[in-house]
Amino acid sequence: MKSGGFYNSDPWLKPYAGVINARINKCIAKEESLILNSSLADFALGHLYYGLHHDKGKWIFREWAPNARSLYLTGSFNNWNETPEYKLTRINSHGDWEIILDEEALHHKDLFKLSVHWQGGSGERIPSYANRVVQDDITKIFSAQVWAPGKSYKWGNDNFQGLKTAPIVYEAHVGMATEDEKVGSYLEFADNVVPLIKESGYNTIQLMAIQEHPFYGSFGYHVSSFFAASSRFGTPEDLKYLIDTAHKAGLAIIMDLVHSHSVSNVTEGLALFDGSPGQYFHTNDRRVHRAWDSLCFNYCKDNVLHFLLSNCRYWLDEYRFDGFRFDGITSMIYFDHGLERNFTSYNEYFDGNQDEDALTYIYLANKLIHEIKPSAITIAEEMSGMPGLAAPIGKKGFGFDYRLSMGVPDFWIRLVKETPDEYWDTGKLMYELTTHRPEEKIISYCESHDQALVGDKTLIFRMLDAEMYTGMHNDYHSFPMDRGIALHKMIRLITFSTSAGGYLNFMGNEFGHPEWIDFPREGNNWSYKYARRQWSLPENKDLKYHFLSLFDKKMLSLHNEYRLLDNCNLVRIYENNNDKVIAYMRGDYLFVFNFHPVNSYTDYGIPVQGKFRIVLDTDEAGIGGFNRIDSSTVYLSIKKAERNIINAPLYLYLYLPSRTAIVFKRLAVRKATDI
Repeated sequence: MKSGGFYNSDPWLKPYAGVINARINKCIAKEESLILNSSLADFALGHLYYGLHHDKGKWIFREWAPNARSLYLTGSFNNWNETPEYKLTRINSHGDWEIILDEEALHHKDLFKLSVHWQGGSGERIPSYANRVVQDDITKIFSAQVWAPGKSYKWGNDNFQGLKTAPIVYEAHVGMATEDEKVGSYLEFADNVVPLIKESGYNTIQLMAIQEHPFYGSFGYHVSSFFAASSRFGTPEDLKYLIDTAHKAGLAIIMDLVHSHSVSNVTEGLALFDGSPGQYFHTNDRRVHRAWDSLCFNYCKDNVLHFLLSNCRYWLDEYRFDGFRFDGITSMIYFDHGLERNFTSYNEYFDGNQDEDALTYIYLANKLIHEIKPSAITIAEEMSGMPGLAAPIGKKGFGFDYRLSMGVPDFWIRLVKETPDEYWDTGKLMYELTTHRPEEKIISYCESHDQALVGDKTLIFRMLDAEMYTGMHNDYHSFPMDRGIALHKMIRLITFSTSAGGYLNFMGNEFGHPEWIDFPREGNNWSYKYARRQWSLPENKDLKYHFLSLFDKKMLSLHNEYRLLDNCNLVRIYENNNDKVIAYMRGDYLFVFNFHPVNSYTDYGIPVQGKFRIVLDTDEAGIGGFNRIDSSTVYLSIKKAERNIINAPLYLYLYLPSRTAIVFKRLAVRKATDI
């Protein structure tokens, strides 16, 4: 590899350059061994070979089950019996099985499974490449389903070329994206929620829980059928309509891709698919994830790489997703899953605790995705800060476009929970918000779905507590209420504007959704009351939810109108911990925050030169503030009182109300010769 490595920008990595090079060389060698004289894109076509396919008036079904002694297709077409005409034939020593059936042997919506026999046992299995899996309403049993509706989905938009700007991500769950107490559908999301996302100013939708999963309350993170779009929300065509609708609105749409582990269920998943525990997973003490009660893939095996890489390509090709947010990367790349580690030393990235086979898979997945779809974006949910994870492959990185800044929401929750804001350390705050590896872009966020689950609390819930239920009317004021509304806006604005790459929000959090998330379960009498989103709240102009929603739109307009986040260069101008004042610039935009709970400042000097006007003020009455600032004023920096001093610094003198943030835009100053 001729280009320089990403590690050249970090002197602390120089002692580890050899290890980094060796890891990348291992990735390259593995790729070469997989593709031979072909390409990675050609290698990742397992979904076109395995599974059920209709071709030239015949049905062809193939499965990989090397430990099996015999396989049968059973289903509604043969009363779930093992019959000779539905027995598969082993076609090679590799472990591939095949059956070719006449047209009339299977029909659209037929249910089926595999009956797998191995030495000493047998069991029913859902095919590993099944692209449609449904659950019986009465028995709750999952089965694969023949899906051949007669005509393929006709895409209405072939012109979407992907994002041309920083991703502003709206994290969403289709099932709970309805106000009704039920499971929402792909069609409802497309028609009702996509327009709201577009209007709000987000440019990317991140869909959770798309891959089929047996337990609804897992939020989609315990996947059983990796190639099947969850049938809870509708048909494959319905999901395509959703994606088509998003593209027509100019929105990119990515999905949570769970390749870090698999559900441990035997009948629904891959746990003992052909009777062998080691077909897809580790067989030693690494098999079971001790924190998640799931199974860990063995990324050393070529067949596992084939399965997972084909899965990446499948979602890009079949559904036209624009990329992925890869779940659980930290868990993948460390033998101990990164549990109970703070990662305070560089040696923790190179101490032998790293699963280099998992790193190789990540490298191959990113290379494949960008080869198939150059405009695709990949985001790593990764908290350790592994060097090179979000560096380009051409610079000896592992190829993610972005890393989620997972430490930021943890920081905000701790701060709001444990420290009164008069004691917030502005230096530490800015350090937490702006620190990232020099080679990577990050997507920052205040809170995601994790902070909204039962057992945790959203930021606004922590700040308002019981007043969420009694005090959200516009004319109600109290110290906790006014504090919470003000800080909700300030926390979002400073997180958004300091991000070095992009921004993420979980649906409803932008307007301070009042309820936690609790999926139907026995403990709540299988209720959907808390597994939904109350979209009517921000539409009610008598409630403060409307203020918060409008503020979010105004905040995002800083990027949509001015492309704020495309310029990752943040210049810190001023910071005073005693006064709780922070100022920085991003391009031509000056951000000034006064986090002090009671002190407002008159003629507060910010050392910056230029002429400015206000483009956003969190104290505007229309977004829940007290209108203490005249937003029509034009500000011009001037010298201090010692004006006769040569080269005296210029200051912008501002009125900074307590708990307020102001965004200024620098204006062009006409020269005297132009007058």
